[in-house]
Parts: sequence; structure tokens; C-alpha cells
Amino acid sequence: MLYGAPTARRRDAQRNRAAILEAASEVLAGDDVVALMPEIARRAGIGQATLYRHFADRHALTAAVLTYQLDLLEARAAAHSHPAQFHQLLRQVLHHQIEMRGLVSLVRRLDPAVQERYRQRLIAAFEEPLRRARDAGFVRADLVAADLSLLLAMVQGVAEITGDVSAARAAADRSVDLVLDGVFRAGSAD
Repeated sequence: MLYGAPTARRRDAQRNRAAILEAASEVLAGDDVVALMPEIARRAGIGQATLYRHFADRHALTAAVLTYQLDLLEARAAAHSHPAQFHQLLRQVLHHQIEMRGLVSLVRRLDPAVQERYRQRLIAAFEEPLRRARDAGFVRADLVAADLSLLLAMVQGVAEITGDVSAARAAADRSVDLVLDGVFRAGSAD
């Protein structure tokens, strides 16, 4: 019986970590990230001590959630294998960025070198889907993966300059439409 205890604890710790990352993603999709750690622990169904055993502080949690979100993005990008699906992928990512305003706000507080590593990983996730879409003529021929940073920054800027939350979402949604019109060739969107 004692031999199974460490394995059970490891599985429990893995479940707790997964629950924390899911809960943190939910909280960071909201507009109030002030009470971040207590709210995440509550939503994950764990005590704050368990949360702090996994993540020593807000910065460690932010890095883990960002890594988790990038893992999800990479899986999503890999699943969009047809060139015509690039439009849907980019739209999903831009809208997700709007939803995750809290995470974006916390990421901006990280060391600039750390931010750059995450930015490079994000761009790398788009390289192959973008190449396929460009080769098939679905997007502008001069569009490169690094340009996606500009698109993300433009949408984020719109979301931030609009004070009211619902107005910010509406303005950011409209900016996504306008941005995508500049990226995709006429008649190529699904």
C-alpha cells in the first residue's frame, strides 16, 4: 500500500496543476485580475497553500499559464493543416487575445527578454500554417510570420484604448475584421 502512495500523489499533483492552469486561464479571461491567486485557488477547488506549492508567485503562475496557452495554440495551429483554414486559425487567435486581456496585461510586466522568448514561440507556431496559406494564394504574398506580431499589437491596442469592457470587445472584434481584410486575398476566406 505504501508503494502506491508516491504515484497517487504525483497523479494528484498533476491533476491539481492542470486544474490550476484551467482556473487561471478562466480568471485571466475576466476583467478583474486583482484577486488573482485566491480566485484561482477557489476555482481550481484547492487551497491557496496547494496553489503556492505549484507556483511561488504571480510571475511563476503567469509564465505557466502563458506556456499552457502557447501549447494550446501550437496544437490548434497543427490541427489547421489545410491552407484555407489559416483564416479561421488567425481569427480564433486574435479573438482569444481579446478574451485573455488579463494575461496580456500580466505578460507585459515580465522581463522584456522573457516576453521576447514567448513572442518568438508564438510566431513559430504560425510559420507552417502561414507558409501553406501563402503558397496556396490565400494570404498576401508578402505576409511573413513576424507580421503577426503587428496584427496582435494592433488588436491589443484597440482593446486597451476603449474604456468600457463591452465597447472594448466590440471595437477589438471590428479591428479583427479590418485586420483580416488586409491579410487575406479577396474571396479566400471561408
